[in-house]
Amino acid sequence: MARNVMHAVQYDAYGGGAAGLKHVEVGVPNPKANEVLVKVEAISINPVDWKIQKGVLRPLFFPGNFPHIPCTDIAGEIVQIGSQVKDFKLGDQVVSKLSTRYGGGFAEFAVASESLTAVRPSEVSAAEAAALPIAALTARDALAQIAGVKLDGTGQPKNILVTAASGGVGHYAVQLAKLGNNHVTATCGARNIDFVKSLVINCTTGIPWSTFDPNLTEKAVVVDLTPNPTSLMTSALKKLTFSKKRLVPFFVDVKREGLEYLVQLLKDGKLKSVIDSKFPLSKAEDAWAKSIDGHATGKIIVEP
Repeated sequence: MARNVMHAVQYDAYGGGAAGLKHVEVGVPNPKANEVLVKVEAISINPVDWKIQKGVLRPLFFPGNFPHIPCTDIAGEIVQIGSQVKDFKLGDQVVSKLSTRYGGGFAEFAVASESLTAVRPSEVSAAEAAALPIAALTARDALAQIAGVKLDGTGQPKNILVTAASGGVGHYAVQLAKLGNNHVTATCGARNIDFVKSLVINCTTGIPWSTFDPNLTEKAVVVDLTPNPTSLMTSALKKLTFSKKRLVPFFVDVKREGLEYLVQLLKDGKLKSVIDSKFPLSKAEDAWAKSIDGHATGKIIVEP
């Protein structure tokens, strides 16, 4: 690694939206003993990235510091390895999930933990891989851990309802649920019905929990992939009233084995990452604004 300075995009305080982002030249980070330095080829934006900027997670001390380089889901090439890294070598093409608290993705280079990095095969593009970590793992784990879905098709078929099915998490959820031979129904905006139907599911426009509730079986589970204060309150009330019907807000715990599993599905053609749009890092604020707008179909990608 001959370079010691890189282009990055950061913000200095809470708030400001896209206008709060600044293009800067900063030092290339050095990997710790169990980390790798990745030359970034693609970054995907998740709603949690700009929600941290808004201060939604401020009570949990996010971000870890200012100035903050946002975004966590990246793909690229390993150009430096820490002294204790055993599973990777220079030149490996990888996908990584960076620290949510400290970010670092909106840059030409980023350091990633070896344990949160997986090899990316040549059949999977950098953009397709970068789209995966938070979005696809949220979908997989919500289905498997909460809804009890067997994604390999060996379990009893279930009726699955996915909210926000045309979004980053939702479009993976419907594909993974179908892999398990389940009957999938989804909600989405009217303009995305054809897209969601192309994923082979039953689709309808956005409906609130108050409409779902009387139509659900007694032990039904609705996994809410877009938690907000209202859904969190509804979930709490369901617990307080001992209702067997559940609305479950979900937050993901990323591990390498999950990344490897999803990358293999992409390679085998059993899963696809739908890319809404791509922006150069020099136009990162435009990508940020589009994500905040909330009407992307699939994932928004930024490329250094």
